[in-house]
Amino acid sequence: MERIEAELFTDGGNDAMVRMSSRQFPGILAQSDSLHILRSDVAEVLEACERGDLEEARNSASLLLSNLDALLARYEAVSGEHEIPRPY
Repeated sequence: MERIEAELFTDGGNDAMVRMSSRQFPGILAQSDSLHILRSDVAEVLEACERGDLEEARNSASLLLSNLDALLARYEAVSGEHEIPRPY
């Protein structure tokens, strides 16, 4: 294990925005339970596609996209507040 310095731009919740000292741009720190939920959401879309239930797949994918859009919007807002350019 290595200890490093990091900058915390948001609260330390489930999707904290952190920049490690070795990186130019911050990232989102996902807790393991949040990562598991994200993986489960993607699996749900895939399973609905495999069943041929396109309506369920579309609904699940729409919810997943909405959650990712909210996370990205938060990242962009916090980046703007701290005058950090976007890496994309």
